[in-house]
Amino acid sequence: MTKYIYECPDFPKFEWDDRVIIDPLIKVANLQGKVLGKMLQFGFGLQQEAMLNAFTEEITKSSEIEGEILNSEQVRSSIARHLNMDFVSAVSPSHRIEGVVAVTLDAIHNYNKQLSEERLFGYHAALFPDGYSGFKKIQVARYRSDDIQVVSNKNGHYIVHYEAPSPLSVPCLTRAFLSWIDDIGNENPLIKAAIAHLWFVIIHPFDDGNGRITRVITDMMLARAENTSLRFYSMSAQIGREKKDYYRILELTTARDSLDITDWLKWFFECLGRSIENSHLMTANILKKAEFWQKNAALIKDEKQNRIVNLLLDGFEGNLTSGKAAKICKISQDTAARLLKDLADKGVLSVEGRARSTHYIL
Repeated sequence: MTKYIYECPDFPKFEWDDRVIIDPLIKVANLQGKVLGKMLQFGFGLQQEAMLNAFTEEITKSSEIEGEILNSEQVRSSIARHLNMDFVSAVSPSHRIEGVVAVTLDAIHNYNKQLSEERLFGYHAALFPDGYSGFKKIQVARYRSDDIQVVSNKNGHYIVHYEAPSPLSVPCLTRAFLSWIDDIGNENPLIKAAIAHLWFVIIHPFDDGNGRITRVITDMMLARAENTSLRFYSMSAQIGREKKDYYRILELTTARDSLDITDWLKWFFECLGRSIENSHLMTANILKKAEFWQKNAALIKDEKQNRIVNLLLDGFEGNLTSGKAAKICKISQDTAARLLKDLADKGVLSVEGRARSTHYIL
């Protein structure tokens, strides 16, 4: 008896009802065009800022779905360096964060490059540079050799939601997937992005990191669909907001004896649409920053003051004190205190707290 979708005789010849998916497909394609058109009206600097925000959210939220919290300031600093942006951080990115950032940016910036087995293994190695997932040693940059299950624990009882294909079949299944990915056919590129996401989840080729690499591949396929490496929204952030529904639709689609993926495609397009619609919040912050500099550029001529203010505009975590400003700008604390006081005297910053708790806000 067939229990999972990959056990269907004609797998992976997926089927769907065009009548059901056509409306959400058209809607999301229109949304993509609108947000891209809107952002192209911005200057290069604002586009860079928007992408910095989108990439930071994409990377941090993708890891958060797997229960791993990344330092967003380190992520942002690493992305800024890759984008050749002037962003000063009080902390240097860890080796692991550098790897995660490099994977995501490679997938999006080199979206038309072949997704070969070597490239896929490189992504996996970059996500686990020390060969460990938490405290567990895993097989890195090679296919898993063990069975794998997606389970949950409810009141002491384990529930198996999905059991991935046998490890013996993983190399063949993954190579067929990679061949399909780069095959230039007549499939709608958004439908192909949705199928790629589902198909990689079905195979689950690695010991760990399957979810993160699935979302990286999805980013690459969305870039192909849009034919640009510009990105102003985060699909992973939206999946994180809808995580319960995401896992529910995956289980309904994979744990069945049918190749009909209509419900999955419909959900994917609707989730992507909501992701793009939510990007207006990012856009609003970028415009707010641009407006701030239009009003205050003449007041802030010092390069170090410029960096301090940009840190606050970018959502600096914690309280900005003269001590932190000194470390960020690599100056003495007395000099940092004078720079901050000058900004406060000009009305750019406000002073909060007293004595040792004194800190500054916009």
